[in-house]
Amino acid sequence: MCGIVGFIDRTGQVQNADVVIQEMSGLLSHRGPDDSGQWSDKDVGVSLGHRRLSVVDLSPLGHQPMNSTSGRYVIAFNGEIYNFEDLRTKLVAKGHQFRGHSDTEVLLAAISQWGVDGAVGRSTGMFAFALWDRENRSLTLARDRMGEKPLYYGWVGGSFVFSSELKAFSAFPGWRPTLNRDSIAMFMRHAYIPAPSSIFEKFYKLPPASLITVSSDTLLLPEPSIYWSLDDIAVHGKEHLIESSDSEAVDALDSLIHKAVANQMVADVPLGAFLSGGVDSSVVAAVMQAESSRPIKSFSIGFDDKRYDEAVDAREVARHLGTEHTELYVTPRDALDVIPDLPFIYDEPFADPSQIPTMLLCRMTREQVTVAISGDGGDELFGGYNRYSWGDSIWRRIRHVPRPLRQFAANLVVRVSANAWNRVGDFAMRPLPSKYHVRRPGDRLHKLAGVLDVSSQDELYDRLISTWRQPIVKGSTATRIDNRSPFSGRDFVDHMMLSDMKGYLPGDILTKVDRAAMAASLETRIPFLDHQLVEFSWKLPRSMKIRNGEGKWLLRRVLDRYVPNHLIDRPKAGFGVPLDEWLRGPLRDWADSLLMPEKLKAEGYLFEAPIQQLWGEHLSGRRNWQYPLWNVLMFQSWLERWTSGD
Repeated sequence: MCGIVGFIDRTGQVQNADVVIQEMSGLLSHRGPDDSGQWSDKDVGVSLGHRRLSVVDLSPLGHQPMNSTSGRYVIAFNGEIYNFEDLRTKLVAKGHQFRGHSDTEVLLAAISQWGVDGAVGRSTGMFAFALWDRENRSLTLARDRMGEKPLYYGWVGGSFVFSSELKAFSAFPGWRPTLNRDSIAMFMRHAYIPAPSSIFEKFYKLPPASLITVSSDTLLLPEPSIYWSLDDIAVHGKEHLIESSDSEAVDALDSLIHKAVANQMVADVPLGAFLSGGVDSSVVAAVMQAESSRPIKSFSIGFDDKRYDEAVDAREVARHLGTEHTELYVTPRDALDVIPDLPFIYDEPFADPSQIPTMLLCRMTREQVTVAISGDGGDELFGGYNRYSWGDSIWRRIRHVPRPLRQFAANLVVRVSANAWNRVGDFAMRPLPSKYHVRRPGDRLHKLAGVLDVSSQDELYDRLISTWRQPIVKGSTATRIDNRSPFSGRDFVDHMMLSDMKGYLPGDILTKVDRAAMAASLETRIPFLDHQLVEFSWKLPRSMKIRNGEGKWLLRRVLDRYVPNHLIDRPKAGFGVPLDEWLRGPLRDWADSLLMPEKLKAEGYLFEAPIQQLWGEHLSGRRNWQYPLWNVLMFQSWLERWTSGD
């Protein structure tokens, strides 16, 4: 895992390219603490920089930027090509020779043999890279299929710049960015800024599965081209559903997971697994242990608040699997200590509250290993989110009820506080088996009330993935991501799953994990996002994903082969924190200082009145507005850090 930076300067605004590229890459030292390198062609004005976290081929032969054997290409590469040994064998058969054993050298040879499109099409992995073509005098940027590795690009004056993280651009001469108010509005609604936008005008995220090529002669910036279409994969899969028995499907999925996990366990450094005790991480840890000749290392986070504590469950799974397990219990003090670091770590506003335990988990894990394997992606691939199970059911039940009547019912629900509903729900569920318990039922009831007045399935999905619905950003009304998919208006569940894969997964989940892990110089790998597994998931009939209201049905049957059902059979929890109570308690002073009306007014980005209303209702305990408030707080915290120049 690494960090990459670079630029093409055709205007002469860079006086000393070597110093600038060194300063830019130095701001990414956390992504690659083991080595640094730079390469420049001053006649053309192009420079590449690299920070290396050594994982495969720890020798100097893995140093970057790396030149191809022919001398035509120079690459700065971030990520892993998991099938590089297979590609290497094929390339040797075609006459290629190799000096070292790195996947970067194999990728360069593959590009020389098959071109960029052919090379990335044959590669299984996570990556972002910049490739300079001396012959064509062009720079190509590429990003992996699912968006595990980040890549930003844009303009500073007349120069084209790129980097793994936005912070590196601050070292480029003349960098004075302007905030994009439409991006702020999208962030307020969705808690992240979706690709291709960034928080700054004229700076963009390269979308997943995309390539973009810039000629140094013209510096014209074309639209990114897609080399692997998730839309096409989903449509093709639905048109060619597998016809097999349940047991045959379990065998096939088990085999694919074993292959993906085994490929991702290849490393020349210690590795371990994140283990929450849920289905996804337990499958990954179980298969890792099956593939290992000795106990693997596993890591989990816990809370003293039993409603959020999954450490006990993870401990039981770890004991059954025989892993070498480590856990850390998180306190409000830990959260307070992490929060000041978040604006620098995430570069632009980011407001998934699980960023806090994720940061702490990564720091703890890095003390023992360099690579951690994660279970992310299982929900999107196999129908795990609750909205997949009940979103369609809700729409079918409410669409024929007059909207005024639905609005009246919603108003009745929210007149009772979420905490009061929680107490009622908890009492009512006591006689039921634990698998039927719902965590914080009052919060879920309030969320249901918030969608009762929708007029379409698309609006329902948009509400389910939104926090702020009304515009609160001055000078912008852009509040929605384009969630259209080939299944829009046809199949609501498939539409939600595909939209999540294209938006929420790379924009939220993968961003959260990458920045938190890289801040700790920890490489993370995600077997469920192997593109062969993604393609297989779209060939599964719906009944193998969601059956009798249970999500991830087929994945659970794989897990049954490794872990007794009673260790897993409990309500879906997610990676939550008791944020609502923290905001009323240990985080209140910090939040108060950021939400002062006079402060909001002076900054000029957000309307004060709706924020103050929600803050007051939250503090009173009448409503739980933790998520929209956290969006505002993360923006305010980021803005304070950004405007201070630190």
